[in-house]
Amino acid sequence: MLVTIVCSIMLMTGLFLMLLGGVGFIQNKSFFTSAPKDVQAVLEDKEERFPGQHVLGWCLIVVSVLMMGGGVVYGIWDGIKNNFIFIQFFIRLLVMLFLLKVFDIIVFDWILLCHSNFFPYFYPETKPYLGSHQFGFNKKDHIIHIILFFPSSAIIAWLCTLF
Repeated sequence: MLVTIVCSIMLMTGLFLMLLGGVGFIQNKSFFTSAPKDVQAVLEDKEERFPGQHVLGWCLIVVSVLMMGGGVVYGIWDGIKNNFIFIQFFIRLLVMLFLLKVFDIIVFDWILLCHSNFFPYFYPETKPYLGSHQFGFNKKDHIIHIILFFPSSAIIAWLCTLF
């Protein structure tokens, strides 16, 4: 269980670094495709505040992808090393995905989007459009993701048992 928690923390950290790299440093509207529509409408691409800002953002995104990939690979490798059966892989992957989704909902949606100055700090034009009323704007997407967790975890778990 400890490995599952560590891998989940790696996924969460990677997801946060990806958000920080895109929103805080690259600052391109294309990173806001999952934001509320009224927020997307007022966004403007930003110029670099300091030389190398965009490069730093892309470096954070590369690190985040490697960290998230590493969390998944380590979880799978540990399962193979410990002779996991299908259900053990399935539960590990499902727990990792559910913890990542809970992190997304609580930290990204509830805290950063609705109750902090994170987005307005980088995009002051979004301040009037953010607040508690935005919580749950993407619940349909969250439900779809949760439903897809089951077959994707099952497929990956099945593939892992082939090793």
